[in-house]
Amino acid sequence: MTTLKSKLQEDLTAAIRGRDELRSSTLRLTLTAITKEEVSGKTARELSDDEVQKVIAREAKKRREAAEAFANGGRAEQAQKEKAEGEILAEYLPKQLSEDELQAIVAGAVEEAKAAGAEGPRAMGQVMKIVNPKVAGLAEGGRVAAAVKKQLAG
Repeated sequence: MTTLKSKLQEDLTAAIRGRDELRSSTLRLTLTAITKEEVSGKTARELSDDEVQKVIAREAKKRREAAEAFANGGRAEQAQKEKAEGEILAEYLPKQLSEDELQAIVAGAVEEAKAAGAEGPRAMGQVMKIVNPKVAGLAEGGRVAAAVKKQLAG
């Protein structure tokens, strides 16, 4: 078993013993998503820590989107619950890049793309190919794309 998955299970056990309903339900849902991912496909397999992290990131993104939808729908209590679940999941993810760090990485990638002969908004794809491996798991795709567009336009 991977170290991240076993940590999730240990934390789930601790949350159940501590009668922390929110944490235990969040971790249960996340572990279920991990198990579902493991058995999907032709053969069952164990996920690596990186793959487990991607599943957790996907679950955290679902919580953020749901919180936003509930807030827009006037259901503040449900939005708060989704936000709290997202914060619990964020504890298991690497720290996100700050806006300045992201801008620096994007600026470097834009320069690299320009050196390769790509300029203007049409260079978006090439710049994203350079940036994505550098920021994988450290910044959300939408944030990255917005930063790249801003740099290319400016």
